[in-house]
Amino acid sequence: MSPLLLFSFVIGYFIILLVVAYYTSRNANNDSFFIGNRNSNWMLVAFGMIGTSLSGVTFVSVPGAVGKTFAGGFEAFTYFQIVVGYVIGYLVIAYVLLPLYYRLNVTSIYNYLSTRLGFVSYKTGASFFILSRTLGATARLYLVVAILQDAILSSFGMPFWLTTLIILLMILLYTFEGGVKTIVWTDTLQTTCMLMGLVICVVYILKTLGMGFGEGVNALSEKGYTNIFVWDPNSRLFFLKQILAGAFITITMTGMDQEMMQKNISVKNLKDSQKNMITFSLIQAVVVLLFLFLGGLLYLYGGTNNVTATADRLFPTIALAQGVPAIISVIFIIALISALFPSADGAITALTSSFCIDILGLKRREDWSEKERQRIRKTVHLVFAAVFLLFVMIFKWVNSPSMIGVILKVAGYTYGPLLGLFAFGILTKRQVSDRLVPVVALVSPLICFFIDKYQKQIFGTFEIGLELILINGLLVFLGLFLISKPKPVPQQVKEILQHGHS
Repeated sequence: MSPLLLFSFVIGYFIILLVVAYYTSRNANNDSFFIGNRNSNWMLVAFGMIGTSLSGVTFVSVPGAVGKTFAGGFEAFTYFQIVVGYVIGYLVIAYVLLPLYYRLNVTSIYNYLSTRLGFVSYKTGASFFILSRTLGATARLYLVVAILQDAILSSFGMPFWLTTLIILLMILLYTFEGGVKTIVWTDTLQTTCMLMGLVICVVYILKTLGMGFGEGVNALSEKGYTNIFVWDPNSRLFFLKQILAGAFITITMTGMDQEMMQKNISVKNLKDSQKNMITFSLIQAVVVLLFLFLGGLLYLYGGTNNVTATADRLFPTIALAQGVPAIISVIFIIALISALFPSADGAITALTSSFCIDILGLKRREDWSEKERQRIRKTVHLVFAAVFLLFVMIFKWVNSPSMIGVILKVAGYTYGPLLGLFAFGILTKRQVSDRLVPVVALVSPLICFFIDKYQKQIFGTFEIGLELILINGLLVFLGLFLISKPKPVPQQVKEILQHGHS
């Protein structure tokens, strides 16, 4: 299909986003940008979070991973083991973390660390979020930009860095004023387009293969693509490891992540926010299962049409190939950028919020006027867009064949300290030596790096996979325990106890 025609559809789609942004960002202020004036509709937030959590990486990498091989055969539907863990993690967020955030009435969730552990702990948690979300979001952004570059913009002679810059400018244009208030609505639109694209692509592949849904499932089963559970305890894909990892990845990457929680705490009240979280988790599980089904169908299609592409390149190669109806190529591109924008726009907005509130102390600076605060917030927003451009170029240089593996691996190192900090604060009443917290938070990922690098020498045939995040969190928890002491009993309580004994 003509790259110019595809590009015209991308521009048309972007114009629709700008119209939505215009209407939702009128009379917006910093509270609108940071937490949507705490007036977001829970159903819109739940639906829109599907697009944010799945992203372009899920759209391309999850189907592509179905045909990957490991010691026990194809990876097949084993990713769904992690999704089972996700659902468990969302229940913990809904009934443990959300009540905590609403009770404290926080704008940034890392304010909890300041209240419970201390000011340095608070800064440490916020810094790890900024690092984690920057790496994760730019990895997701890189994958989709690479596909758009190959499919459309390279034919215009446009360099990769300029493609990335244009996409970032597009995102800035519709998030610059309204922030979360705008994103709640644009994410809903984009999630709708992404899911429609997913369903249409499934129907098209089934029709091309001459199969109905049931026949498709049977064909995948015969090839070994529908296997979900791995029973070998030594395997990195062992079901218990994957479910545990999925639960803790969700607790950290959603429940302890300012981007995801920023939308949840923008909902009117705790009850609605909990309904949002549970609804979202169930819809996400169904959607991921459909992505896995699509992945199996793509490998069947590739096998009958001499398609040699695998992993992240499989879906775009088939969708944009010669002979595929133009409408399918258009739907793929629109669905892909619909998966791209929610993960990138929310990340830049959340990083701006966290840096302004947690690092610069925007809420605490009473000497700054509202106009000055808005100027600072917009400057930070622009800086993060530049940081995104830099990191996308770094990922292009690294050029991993499967970005979802990279993202989950990075999460194990960078979100582990957040898991340890929040778990220690919630599960104990001990008082930490606040100034030593950054040391613990830095040493733990380094230990995990060496455990991961030399695991064959240490554990033999036993493989450590995504549960690295749990090990990291546990090491931080133990480190905090070593630098802490029991919380001192208040003097008034001491006097009462002494009086009682006398």
